[in-house]
Amino acid sequence: MTDPFAASLFSSALLTAFLPGLFLGFSLIVAIGAQNAFVLRQGLRNEHVLAICATCALSDAVLILIGVSGFATAGARWPWLEPLMRYAGAAFLLVYGLRSARSALRSGTGLTPAEREPAGLLPALLTCLALTWLNPHVYLDTVVLVGSVSARFAEAREAFALGAMTASFLFFFGLGYGARLLRPLFARPASWRVMDGVIALVMWAIAAGLLIGEAGA
Repeated sequence: MTDPFAASLFSSALLTAFLPGLFLGFSLIVAIGAQNAFVLRQGLRNEHVLAICATCALSDAVLILIGVSGFATAGARWPWLEPLMRYAGAAFLLVYGLRSARSALRSGTGLTPAEREPAGLLPALLTCLALTWLNPHVYLDTVVLVGSVSARFAEAREAFALGAMTASFLFFFGLGYGARLLRPLFARPASWRVMDGVIALVMWAIAAGLLIGEAGA
């Protein structure tokens, strides 16, 4: 007997929600930050890579779930909240994209992990949790932004959230285990400039989708 949810997951409607969630997740997560630098450092040193990557990805998954679930409930109770957050999300994406575009146009430096003595598993996990849960921007990205954009997809919110979660797992595990291969790339400022340019374009494309969707509603 076929699982109804498993069958619907592969429908075109849910796929069109999964891919925007995946792209938005990647766009929000690839920017240089303390958390990514820490994961890169652990990967370069091959220290507790599995635990660190899993902690980052699972933390993102929990925050994304909170954002998507919260906005689904709030949207049903307050109908005016969805269009308000649509415009707020579009404005934030436009500004975020502008910041990335500015970074792409100016010279920068490569990402170099801090050189420290090897740490045990517990200190590494505590550091990882602090960098994740004590960063106010993570709540803006995962809970507020992802949650507000998910309201656009109505019944396909689960697929959108799954896409954003998948991006977190792919990125953190790819960064952690691919760090040795990526070290020459991340040492070049030009590589980060290209990535920032791509992030800006993706952000603006999603913002345009939000505004066009509202106009056509």
